[in-house]
Amino acid sequence: MADRVAIDKIDLHLIRVLHTVITERSVSRAALRLAMTQPAVSARLKQLRALVGDPLLVRAGTGMVPTAVALELLAPAQQVLQHAQTLFGARAPTLAFDPATARLRFRVAASDYLDPLFLPELVARLQAQAPDVGLEILPLTRDFDYRRALAQGELDLVVGNWLHPPAELHLGRLLSDEIVCLVAADHPAARSPRGWSVERYLAARHVAPTPLHAGAPGIIDEHLAAQGLRREIAVRSPHFGLLPLMVARSRLVLTTGRLFCSRYLGRLPVRILRCPVAFPPLEYYQLWHEATHAGAAARWLREQVRDVARGLTRAPS
Repeated sequence: MADRVAIDKIDLHLIRVLHTVITERSVSRAALRLAMTQPAVSARLKQLRALVGDPLLVRAGTGMVPTAVALELLAPAQQVLQHAQTLFGARAPTLAFDPATARLRFRVAASDYLDPLFLPELVARLQAQAPDVGLEILPLTRDFDYRRALAQGELDLVVGNWLHPPAELHLGRLLSDEIVCLVAADHPAARSPRGWSVERYLAARHVAPTPLHAGAPGIIDEHLAAQGLRREIAVRSPHFGLLPLMVARSRLVLTTGRLFCSRYLGRLPVRILRCPVAFPPLEYYQLWHEATHAGAAARWLREQVRDVARGLTRAPS
């Protein structure tokens, strides 16, 4: 009876987590490979440790190494996964998603912080490959509870940038971008042969997007506050795509990703300057809920978003 209870606690995905964690020797790398959150992988690892009665991964120096028991389990786990592929592989075509014939509607929430070309490129790609598939794009605003919408199936995907993405959601990293400053071509900082200092940057008048969360300072100001710094925000706007036009006709400073700013060079009288404050790269992600994680249509959509984002970094600015 004890053996039956143990077997009832095992599913195929648990075996896949076991195999991935052992081969990657890292919960974080396993999470990326499995497209799971780190807390979700840690929870599965805890379940595996209880089932096996062994820690499976132990710390060694700055990394992790598999135990002897874990190494013994690696080959059997791989065999189970291979047998499962053989067993169910023949049925896979019936579960596949055919974009050319599909008739459904995706709902995606996205900010326009990433790149002014991102959403048009995504729409063009979906129209070309899935002509009968609809797409509803929702704005990421401070009043929109995207986490609830994802959990309740009202939303398929969210695209944006976060310092700390919600831990309960699956995450796919799209790209990293350098944080720079966009100013008018005749801005004093653009004409200074010595560039500008941190003090002059903080004293300048800034334009910034409205934060996505009520009461939150926004990514740029959150990072400044962590360093004990504060800038003066003269203008806030929920329309991020209009900020470069405001910059071009004023002495305002916009601090954001280089990819976004570069699209306006040559189109507006603006310049990109190095930001005198050291910022970490701006990370953009797509987030989705466990409820849509395994769906073929949702997986296809995430692949299109990923490919469009990668194409933007290769395209000439």
